[in-house]
Amino acid sequence: MTSTLTTRMANLRHRMAETSTDLVAIGPSSHMRWLADLSPHGDERPVMLLVSQTFAGFLMPALNVDSSRQHTDLPFFPWTDADGPGAALEQLIDATGVSRVAPSIVLDETMRADFALLLLDALPGAKRRFTQDTVGYLRSRKDEEERARLKAAHLLNDRAVQAAFAALEPGMSELDVAAFISDFYKSNSATTEFCSVCFGANGAFPHHHTGATRLKAGDAVLIDTGCRLDGYPSDMTRMGYFQSAPEGYEEIHAVVDRAVQAALAAAKPGVKASDVDKAARDVITEAGYGPNFLHRTGHGLGIDVHEAPYITGTSQTVLDEGMVFSIEPGIYLQGRFGLRLEEIVIIRNGTAEIFSEMPRAAVAAG
Repeated sequence: MTSTLTTRMANLRHRMAETSTDLVAIGPSSHMRWLADLSPHGDERPVMLLVSQTFAGFLMPALNVDSSRQHTDLPFFPWTDADGPGAALEQLIDATGVSRVAPSIVLDETMRADFALLLLDALPGAKRRFTQDTVGYLRSRKDEEERARLKAAHLLNDRAVQAAFAALEPGMSELDVAAFISDFYKSNSATTEFCSVCFGANGAFPHHHTGATRLKAGDAVLIDTGCRLDGYPSDMTRMGYFQSAPEGYEEIHAVVDRAVQAALAAAKPGVKASDVDKAARDVITEAGYGPNFLHRTGHGLGIDVHEAPYITGTSQTVLDEGMVFSIEPGIYLQGRFGLRLEEIVIIRNGTAEIFSEMPRAAVAAG
């Protein structure tokens, strides 16, 4: 294992001791990529990584062992289609040294239910919970290597979005702009993670599906996009308009930007995520647009575009150094336009440090 993976495994075992966890079971998921740098082929054949204080090994279909061996030196417990996974799983559980009597186990919440039930059937007295205080806890606190990769992905994203606004022309479709952004990513050794381009009234739908709508003068333009570079994604929303701003645009943009600033100021170690949500929401509510802010203020970002912590009005998560999340308040005016501004930040040296270097000011295109 690399030094990074060795450190992550050691940190996991430390958290397991702190939380009285006997066994952690991880499926073929982003948790597995983070802990073991392995993304095995996923289908109905059970795959899992079991970690105890003294052992870590994989249950793995035999036909995938040779390929997976290129990426890890952890032991495999292979099984064939002819025999099924039962015996191999029993051998793996024995190797972990975990007691069969009421062990405390953590299950990957993203694992297939039939995989999880296979393990629970083998440990019928187990006390079980999900990963929030073990793997999830560790993943939510990014190290310097992760911070550097996230920064690089966001700097590339800045360039893509700036280029997309500069390329806007009358009659272009939302799909044309999305294709332009995708080509930009590809030409810079990245892939498209997602891309939402919204012209005019389509921006009032927070999860609008980019489509055939064509650009015309007076349209607000919302671009919410992210690439994946070197294993980590970016995510950013920037606003502009084509040739002229729609009525009321400047006022709404100013309100949303003040909401971003309020949330940024509130985001510090020791502060609850709900307080950051409240900081943004209070600005929009005081401006008279509270009912038009339709979603949470943010979500965590790491290997996954959406992961812990979640910046909601009810979240009791206490922010800590290394946490990465979005701040993305919005105001959505049906039939007119929607306006959202999004920054991804990392709690670093006691404050919220923004990854993007692209200003939030409206882009006057065309």
